Amino acid sequence: SAVISGPAKLQGSKVTATDLRAGAALVIAGLLAEGRTEIHGVEHIERGYSKIIEKLSAIGADITRSSAAETNI
Repeated sequence: SAVISGPAKLQGSKVTATDLRAGAALVIAGLLAEGRTEIHGVEHIERGYSKIIEKLSAIGADITRSSAAETNI
C-alpha cells in the first residue's frame, strides 16, 4: 500500500534521467512543477515510452524536444 500526502509545490529545474522509471517520474514531476524543467538523458525515457512527447502533447502537456538542452519539459 501507499500513503501520499500533498500537495507539495514543485519548482522547475534542470534534472537528469538516469534510467527509464526515474525518467518517467521526472516527466510527471516536470508537468506538475511551476516554471521550466529540463530533463537530460531522455534516451532512457524514449527507449521505454514510444512517442511520449506526441502522446503527452495530444492531451494538453506543454512539452517539446530540444537538441540543445535535450528536452524541455
